[in-house]
Amino acid sequence: MGSMPDWGTLPRMLRDQAERHPGDVVVAERDGPRLTLAELRERASGVARRLMALGVAPGDRVAMWGVNSAAWVTHAFGIWDAGAVIVPLSARYKGIEAAQLIAKTGAEVLIAGAGPADPRPAELLPPLPGLRHVITSGDPLAERVPAGTEPVSSGAEPVSFAAAEERALAVRPGDLCEIMSTSGTTGTPKGVMIDHSQVLRGYWDWSEIVTLDENDRYPVIAPFSHGFGLNAGLVACVLRRATMVPIPVFAPESLMSLVSSQRVTVLAGPPTLFHRVLDELDRGSWDVSSLRVAICGAAAVPASLITRLVERVGLERMINAYGLMEGTVVSMTRAGDPIEVVAATTGRPVPGIEVKIVDDDGKEVAAGERGEILQRGYGVMRGYWDEPERTAEVVDAGGWLHTGDVGVLDEAGNLAIVDRKKELYIVNGFNVSPAEVESLLLREGSLAQAAVVGVPDPVSGEAGLAYVVPRPGADPDPDALLAWAEANMAGYKVPKTITVLDALPTNPNGKVDKLALRRR
Repeated sequence: MGSMPDWGTLPRMLRDQAERHPGDVVVAERDGPRLTLAELRERASGVARRLMALGVAPGDRVAMWGVNSAAWVTHAFGIWDAGAVIVPLSARYKGIEAAQLIAKTGAEVLIAGAGPADPRPAELLPPLPGLRHVITSGDPLAERVPAGTEPVSSGAEPVSFAAAEERALAVRPGDLCEIMSTSGTTGTPKGVMIDHSQVLRGYWDWSEIVTLDENDRYPVIAPFSHGFGLNAGLVACVLRRATMVPIPVFAPESLMSLVSSQRVTVLAGPPTLFHRVLDELDRGSWDVSSLRVAICGAAAVPASLITRLVERVGLERMINAYGLMEGTVVSMTRAGDPIEVVAATTGRPVPGIEVKIVDDDGKEVAAGERGEILQRGYGVMRGYWDEPERTAEVVDAGGWLHTGDVGVLDEAGNLAIVDRKKELYIVNGFNVSPAEVESLLLREGSLAQAAVVGVPDPVSGEAGLAYVVPRPGADPDPDALLAWAEANMAGYKVPKTITVLDALPTNPNGKVDKLALRRR
């Protein structure tokens, strides 16, 4: 594989790219701004100077909240130029969810952009004593800030271009660049710490395998708040000078017209995305001949889906990959892999990453045997933010990350994901933690208990079913509970159904019997 230039950090990478290829377009909003590398570098520096004027110091956390846009890209690179750490918040978050992560990471500055359905008013947030500044990122957003925070024009001293350059060049490869939220089984999301060297190496190698280059046009559908959208989308495009098209809200019909009109070459997403593409192809006369590579991240991709994409769309290849927030990129299928390998496995470990499968006693199992997937190498996170005990539970003394996923390695070293040890389920490509949905449901006020299980769903892959027990004297209405859930949690976390029960089934040790709930 081609070796990556010796950049070390995201700010140095951006400067080198902008110096060598100033006119290459790296961001092209569908109907909005187009940014060259030179313009991105200039705007990022402007954002960094504004943050420095607000007192943002190296290592400080800055939260980003909004849908994918050109402004998101310039603000992300501005945060890195300021030596700060980005804390992305899902655009689908409601106030409670955003506040949890802002408070947890101690972010004093929030940059807020547009929400999925409407401009996001920052006053959805409950009061947060530590949050000093809310900046609107130039998206069409109501220029309002919650009480107790000061508008950004509050007499901050301007910062010179030279001072900002000095700050950007002082960033070191081992400095944190992002704290990504991940749904754990314990309810509150954890913050995964990733540094500059990990992101650069992981997504340079990812891009090499994908063959992403300066001739590609790549719509980034995965949210920038998600590792796949931020690293395999936003960062990868700047690393390889590909043109990213940020997609704020996914709609299959408009995606097809985008592919035809913008001659899109690379498409990435869950299997549901590609099923929708084929459905649209069957209905309309779209020209999708420009598409050359599709990247899917899923435990299993139906072989028929790949065959149809290769035949109908004329794809050069379909790639399946496995990664997790805590472990960056783990494995990918390669050029020349037969369809069976792409359909049934997530390929072989990427360079610099080791994978082994162990039984419940931690002993390595033979090829073809099931066990927990362990990963070691440069891609393993630097830990969970401010939670050393929980870090020690998943990264052992030998440096192995215990993924909680169950898999099988075949004789050729291909990794198949067969199950999730944890209870997480996946809705439209988003990990959902039952414990987190349960704790959010209990905040509604009329419930004594809540239990959520994931079940297969023909549309979203999996869906959550909630079973709840009311508090004494309360008589909650399932429809009203669903409406409350829709108003107070990200859409992908909202259960498909809520069933009110007199009591939850328990197993002999007194725990809620989720197997019994699934059997219902």
